[in-house]
Amino acid sequence: MSLLDALDPDQRQVAEHLRGPLCVLAGAGTGKTRAITYRIAHGVRTGVYQPTSVLAVTFTARAAGEMRSRLRELGVVGVQARTFHAAALRQLGYFWPKVVGGPLPKVEEKTLGLVAEAAGRLGIETDRALLFDLNAEIKWAKVQMIAPDDYPQRATAAGRAGIADVDPTTIASLMNAYEDAKSERGVIDFEDILLILVGLLVEKPEIAEEVRRQYRYFVVDEYQDVSPLQQRLLELWLGERDDLCVVGDVSQTIYSFAGASPGFLTGFSRTFPGAAKIQLVRDYRSTPQVVDIANRLLRTKTGRLPEGAVYLQAQRPSSVPVHFTGYDDDAAEAEAIARAITELNDTGVALSEIAILYRTNAQSQAFETALATAGIGYQIRGGERFFARADIRRALVMLRGAMNTSEEADMPRAVRAILSNLGWSNAAPEQAGAMRERWDALNALVVLADDMHATRGASLADFVEELHDRAANQHAPAVEGVTLASIHSSKGLEWDAVFLAGLSEGLMPISMANTPEAIEEEKRLLYVGVTRAREHLRLSYSSSRTGGRSSRNVSRFLTGIWPEAEKSTSKTSRRKKAAIDPLAELDDDAQALFELLRAWRAETAKEISKPAFTILHDATLIAIAQAQPRTLRQLALLRGIGATKLDRYGGEILALIADN
Repeated sequence: MSLLDALDPDQRQVAEHLRGPLCVLAGAGTGKTRAITYRIAHGVRTGVYQPTSVLAVTFTARAAGEMRSRLRELGVVGVQARTFHAAALRQLGYFWPKVVGGPLPKVEEKTLGLVAEAAGRLGIETDRALLFDLNAEIKWAKVQMIAPDDYPQRATAAGRAGIADVDPTTIASLMNAYEDAKSERGVIDFEDILLILVGLLVEKPEIAEEVRRQYRYFVVDEYQDVSPLQQRLLELWLGERDDLCVVGDVSQTIYSFAGASPGFLTGFSRTFPGAAKIQLVRDYRSTPQVVDIANRLLRTKTGRLPEGAVYLQAQRPSSVPVHFTGYDDDAAEAEAIARAITELNDTGVALSEIAILYRTNAQSQAFETALATAGIGYQIRGGERFFARADIRRALVMLRGAMNTSEEADMPRAVRAILSNLGWSNAAPEQAGAMRERWDALNALVVLADDMHATRGASLADFVEELHDRAANQHAPAVEGVTLASIHSSKGLEWDAVFLAGLSEGLMPISMANTPEAIEEEKRLLYVGVTRAREHLRLSYSSSRTGGRSSRNVSRFLTGIWPEAEKSTSKTSRRKKAAIDPLAELDDDAQALFELLRAWRAETAKEISKPAFTILHDATLIAIAQAQPRTLRQLALLRGIGATKLDRYGGEILALIADN
């Protein structure tokens, strides 16, 4: 079987385009990582690429680790798959001793202390919230490549005139004081990694040429999130060449506040005239019910999609409806979600496949309390890093020490024997708290060991090497427990069940979003949250804080999506269910016909290169599946079937009904 036989037609187009500029617009769940890793593997197998000449960059260590793992499974080694910062740091560490001399300065990860020191020198009174804002503004200016002297004018032009009442001129002075504080400590920050490398490549042409001789082919994932600084570095890596594949989704642009710009993605064809453009629209992640909500979120008031957005076409069979629930207060919402998680877990959904997502980290406390009370294990994404935990560090030391001494041939059994000395056991402890958290973390290593042994026949040495690679790139294994996360930190992840909580005005969109652009980004953030769900999606909000008066309304983004309140209590539960999911009205035969009609619509849309909804809406397909008309006259009576569509598609639809 050919390597590319595992891809769908659109993914295969991506994999077969090996030379020249390529822009891939990939919707959520459409297999973009699969497409680009197979593209790299195909290029290597056909001899077009030398593995070491390929540099693939993305935005999270987890995504980079996933890319490397998939390439290894495809038999490809030697390709560099890293984050922008990791790739730049590697190059900077190599060239710095040659150009500057001595070791590269230490990278300071926690810069709040430096900002506080700089503010103190200027007599600026700060609290922790203001320090976070000022720190973020300094980072924004640096990724925009704005010098302190230029900051007042550029910030005002960008609508960032003053952070928490600190005027732009004072922030410019703070930026200078911050740089002085770093110099005195002999440290650099993460943005400096890119800035210094850009400076070296510009000022030292021989270094730029050496990098370009090493790397000939480039892939950039999540291209909608690149900043001007990252784009400048990419341009310097490329030089005059155009062997660049970019992959992105404008609908998932959620980091504009940090300097990201989707303009590089939407303007790719202007930068590279004649560049190939391929859309990935087949959603393999989510059910039609989830995909429908996602697509409806994207539409503008005119019913069109934003520039560069793709209309997802669900490939999974129909499943459970999306749930919409309002609660009296935050505590009631959290407690109900905890009960629902218990019910899902009882039906076989693993806790590690369930997530509660919210807009701000401050919302997590209510859910932590409710889950702990219910005896449900959880992990907070964005909290302590997995490989920074003391128990995990000890585990790595013991596993490394056992590589040459363990007499156990069965790797998973050897791992269990070693970790049992640190508190792991076959059964999870019943009590919540630190003991359960430690067991969950160690058990994640056990699960990873089982998976590596089953899929690769990995040895203990292979397992230790994998952990070393994951630790270096902060690619943590999955921990058994419900994930609590802000929607921002959920990007790139997916679960069987997702609870999107707190969907009220003031939280979604956040009250600080006071421009049209900011509001649109908030809607994209909700889209990202929705598309994390594979099957179970539950949307909720509470009308008040705990014990407060009812003052909240459901998010404006859900207008037309959130079911209308029932007019009469005499309506049947079946009608209430149908208000959430019209498919609930269909019997098995009608649902089968609906799926057949959707598949026909998707194929027709591809042939004419138009979004599927422009052919027939889901509501019309449901009406057809329910009525099952036998003649054109009967078909014409259904809502959504006008004369033009009857003439164009009527015969095909009736043929499908007859065949079914």
